[in-house]
Amino acid sequence: MKLFSPERANALIGKLGPLVEDLLSRRRELAIKLLESDPALHHAQPARRPRLAGVGSPLPAPRFAELKQEIGRLIYRIEAHGCIVKDLDLGLIDFPAVLDEQPIYLCWKLGEPAVAHWHGVEEGFAARRLL
Repeated sequence: MKLFSPERANALIGKLGPLVEDLLSRRRELAIKLLESDPALHHAQPARRPRLAGVGSPLPAPRFAELKQEIGRLIYRIEAHGCIVKDLDLGLIDFPAVLDEQPIYLCWKLGEPAVAHWHGVEEGFAARRLL
């Protein structure tokens, strides 16, 4: 496992920021498409048997699979740098590190100018502390 210093993590923010933005965009697009395809949200639709996947179909539309693959590829590209995608909705990224000989995560959220927080490996975003 790759360990990060705050400086090393911050050096990646310029590369990771656009990837995380793209990841969040794809995640939102998938969520919207899933909502749009929910038959419970389409009230006065006649019962019909669709021939192809789409709105009202029990089958996922082909774009769902594409978006899932794109999301997976983006997560892989981000994590290939040695960090961990923690929350797709908030754009949270953790960087494995050590503080006082204890494993921790340096924590960065999309929109923050730099990595300035950390939390224990058994803790989460709510337990973040300033570096």
